[in-house]
Amino acid sequence: MNIEIVSIAKKEKTIYDPLYKDLTKMISRFANVTDREIFTKDVTKAHTISPEASQKAYTKALEAYIGKDFCITLHPNGKLVDSFEFSKLINDKMNVKFFIGGAYGFEDKFLQKSNAVISLGKITMSHKIAKAVLLEQIYRAFSILSNHPYHK
Repeated sequence: MNIEIVSIAKKEKTIYDPLYKDLTKMISRFANVTDREIFTKDVTKAHTISPEASQKAYTKALEAYIGKDFCITLHPNGKLVDSFEFSKLINDKMNVKFFIGGAYGFEDKFLQKSNAVISLGKITMSHKIAKAVLLEQIYRAFSILSNHPYHK
């Protein structure tokens, strides 16, 4: 299985990088993980204009990545799922893409192109923390699917 995480984010070193690396290594027993961070000049400019302009810029930056694979978008208004429901979402898929938006979320137009729109919870978190939570849940999902004791 191939998993790609596509996010609106500046490519920069963070304190979370070792955690991402560890979680990706844990997941590698089950799937290949690719992490793609995108932050275009249009996104930078749109952030100075309005939330709506920012959402449009996110769609423009990410639209080339959504489509042929099973696409799951993280969004605050998405469906709240538990770890078992999450594991069912990725079960038996060959290629899964996860999308993490920028500060202003996604346009409805982008959300409608997703196969699933889920929420990691009602709290607000930075995209860097959301990515760490997502990676942990991906590993937990594979643990559930393979009856590994990690989930307990």
